[in-house]
Amino acid sequence: MQANELLDVIFRWAHLIAGIMWIGNSMLFNWLDRNLIVPPAGDGHRRSQGKIYMVHSGAFYEVEKKLLAPGELPDQLHWFKWQNFLTWLTGISLLVVVYYMNGAAFLIDPSVRAMSQGEAIAISAGTLVAAWAIYDAMWMTLGRKLPGVATALSFALLFGAAYGFTLLFSGRAAYIQTGVMMGTVMTGNVWMRILPSQKELIAATRAGQEQDPTLSLRAKQRSIHNNYLTFPLLFIMVSNHFASTYGHHLNWLVLFAVMVGGAGVRHFMNVRYAGKVWLFPALAMAAIGVGGMMGVTRIREAPAVTIEGNVDFARALDIIQKRCVQCHSARPSDPQFPIAPGNIQFDTPERITAMAARIKDRVVVNKTMPFLNRTQMTEEERAELGKWVDLGAQLR
Repeated sequence: MQANELLDVIFRWAHLIAGIMWIGNSMLFNWLDRNLIVPPAGDGHRRSQGKIYMVHSGAFYEVEKKLLAPGELPDQLHWFKWQNFLTWLTGISLLVVVYYMNGAAFLIDPSVRAMSQGEAIAISAGTLVAAWAIYDAMWMTLGRKLPGVATALSFALLFGAAYGFTLLFSGRAAYIQTGVMMGTVMTGNVWMRILPSQKELIAATRAGQEQDPTLSLRAKQRSIHNNYLTFPLLFIMVSNHFASTYGHHLNWLVLFAVMVGGAGVRHFMNVRYAGKVWLFPALAMAAIGVGGMMGVTRIREAPAVTIEGNVDFARALDIIQKRCVQCHSARPSDPQFPIAPGNIQFDTPERITAMAARIKDRVVVNKTMPFLNRTQMTEEERAELGKWVDLGAQLR
């Protein structure tokens, strides 16, 4: 295993573990907030914000959310912060290992925009910093007075950034860049807004002062933002396995549908706990995401070349040997892929015909292969391979 691949698997594994812990904690505490039984007014528990009983692992749990009396700080206080930091850190590490190293090969697609490695990395890293700065400034100003307007503007900026990334980077990288941007905003919320508010609450309690409830509300607002971004971000994390989404010529529209659908499902799961109707609206929002993937990905781009007549296997084999076997063979000649990606090899006619449908999907429809068109496959060659598959992918 090469060093780059080893770093990839280590950071990816750690990213998955940390993400499960962070998102699991986030969803649990949001669930708790919406299921607490609030005590009636005047029962002597003015600091209590609610209590809940749960059963798990053979016993009952009594959980209460409350403000503490001045000076009441307990000896042991558990924080939930490192899961987020590790998720973000391992995610950034993956961005560097997979997309910034090796000449930024996965980041740059010359057919989208020709640029140098340094230019691509600078744009990628710069937009992450800019995204947090713009988002935070907006919610520290406009968000305090007109949260509805700030919400609409946040969606518009998010969609605008996602669309812009598809005009700069490869489709796969555009999706991941959008996800890393969202994850960076979420991490900024945790470390720049949520944790400082908690620290101020703790400091006030330790100093024997009353706690400012606006600090809790401010932290909760950012926590809710993170909650709505969770489902879209999870899709983006696995999107690189599905070339029909990021490789489609309307990949930005697919991503929009999934983000709206995912956030919408999360919203109606949240209002469920307020006693509101949620199941059918949530299913409707899920249909937007799934329907977007199914519907938009079926909108075909007009073929650049039309092939008249038959295309036999000899011609298909010639194209594959010229454009594909550099990576997809038992002994690849491309140094970036010492092992055939996905273990897909085109060394025998039987292996080629077995993968005919996939060849058409990746080479002809989505054009995600050859990888960033490193072997300079022409539009005519793509059309010829598509015609060969349409004619039955015969070995003659």
